[in-house]
Amino acid sequence: MATGLAREWMGVSTSKDRAGTLRLLVDRPCGGFVVNDQQPAHLRTIADAIGEADRAAWVPVTFDSCEHIVGPFFHGTKTDFAIGDELVAGHGSNYHEGRVANHVYFAALLEPAIWGAELAAARGGEASQERIYIVEPTGPFEDDPNVTNKRFPGNVTESYRTRHPMRIVGEVEHWESHPPEVLQGMLDNIAKLRADGLDVIED
Repeated sequence: MATGLAREWMGVSTSKDRAGTLRLLVDRPCGGFVVNDQQPAHLRTIADAIGEADRAAWVPVTFDSCEHIVGPFFHGTKTDFAIGDELVAGHGSNYHEGRVANHVYFAALLEPAIWGAELAAARGGEASQERIYIVEPTGPFEDDPNVTNKRFPGNVTESYRTRHPMRIVGEVEHWESHPPEVLQGMLDNIAKLRADGLDVIED
């Protein structure tokens, strides 16, 4: 899967080296930097993460304890942003007409952001374009309660939310999309939940 992560981030380039690993200087919201020189964990699929859930030692991420999560982080949408822009809460939801989001949602896995971009663009019509941004927290964040300890233990999708702005520091140029029939299946499932009054989002 290609990710095209060549972007300037606070004066530091993020890119894959010849070994296929990602050298990334990660800004920690609680202060300081960490060099991530490992095989990119963000390229794991949700299915891979679910398969590892029983073996993983989940540590809750709360507003008071988030410094152990270092990213990179991704946000999928249909909106065109520029590097340096900030995503803020209080705008209409990408996924539910008439709903205002009280948090900004993001993930440390790329696939949840792919889903976010695909679902947002599908709701926006044919002219909408899928976009995935690399984002940086400007304040504390917590596990997304909508997907944490639900069907699987812990936060297997590594999805988070914050009330603080998320700064855009890069854009993912290429990714592997879900097949059309899989995307349509997700849209149909969301529509059924909505029709049954079960599309409850804890926000």
